[in-house]
Parts: sequence; structure tokens; C-alpha cells
Amino acid sequence: MVTSPGPAAAGGHGKRPRRRGEVLYAAIFDATLAELAEVGYSRLAMERIAARAGASKVSLYRRWPGRPELVVAALQHQGIEPEQAPDTGSLREDVLALLRRGAAMLDGVFGQAARGLMAETLTDPARTASLRPHMFTRRNALMREILDRAAARGEIRPAVITPQLVGLAPALVDHHFLMHGAPIPDDVLTGIVDNLLLPLLTDPRAS
Repeated sequence: MVTSPGPAAAGGHGKRPRRRGEVLYAAIFDATLAELAEVGYSRLAMERIAARAGASKVSLYRRWPGRPELVVAALQHQGIEPEQAPDTGSLREDVLALLRRGAAMLDGVFGQAARGLMAETLTDPARTASLRPHMFTRRNALMREILDRAAARGEIRPAVITPQLVGLAPALVDHHFLMHGAPIPDDVLTGIVDNLLLPLLTDPRAS
């Protein structure tokens, strides 16, 4: 008796050994980023990701309710976010180095994901509310580390380090990216630091 080919073989992916756990997840994450780079976030489909990974749609939906959750997980798994804060000994240079690193990431697959996730947040805020902290927690932690070191060196006072100022410069970079796309000109980054962030951090009237 001859059996008909399964979905994977019919789709041209061939029969693959069954995978589970981290091996399966790694294949799914790789397929997610590859699809994202090829078609962009707006055309990203769970079905295409499953086919590319040689996995079933059920295995995707069992762990991730939809593409926003899967994209965030794929980005975190690949370690696309920076691991360490710059440490040049200068507040200005550290912040600029962090913003330049972020701008470079936005000019690629991370930017495709970020733009799509931000847009999806606007159309479905309730569903994506839990994802926003995962996109920005590490970045803001690195900025906080930079500001804390600057305070320890005496460049700024510890009292001026508020959550609003920690997230200000990266948020302005995000805004420029959403409005104008990538690459982000370096003079935009230096303007954010020199004309907005540093004056606020060094203003003697700040509490």
C-alpha cells in the first residue's frame, strides 16, 4: 500500500526526524527570523513559519498564541539585544554608543520586528500589553546602568535618575524610526543626547 506524502513533503520540505523541546524551538525561531527578513512583519504567517521549520502549526500555537509572542521569543532566543552596557568613562559617549548600537539593530531584522510589533500594539493594545516590557526591559536596564555609573563618577546626581529619563532617549530613537525608518542618521542620535537628555540630567533645578 502506497501512502500519500505528508504536509511537509508536499510542501517541498521533505520528511524530517521528529524533534522536541529546545531543538524544535530553535528550528522554529530560525524559521521565524528568516521569514521576517524575507517578507517583513506584515506578511509574516504562522503557517509559513511552521512549514519552513518542518513543524506543525499545532506545535507553534501550543506555545505561542500568535506571531507577536513568537517574534519576541525568537528575538530573545537569538540574543539580538545588546548584552553589556558601554563603559567609556563618559556619560555622553556611553549613551551615544548604546543608541548607535540600537539604531544599527533597527536597520535590519530587529527593526522589521520592532516596527510590526509597535504597529500591532496600536491596533490591539490589550493583547500586546504583556509583550511591551519584554521588548524594552533589557535596553532600559542598560541605560540605567550607564546613568548609575555616571552618578557614581559625579557627572550627574543620583536623584535625577527617574524611570522617565531612563527610557527617554531610546523612546525618541524609536519614534524617529517609526516616522522615518532606517537607517537613523547619527546627527539625530547626537541631537537627542546633547539637546534633550544631557540638559535634563544636568539641570540644577531638577530634583
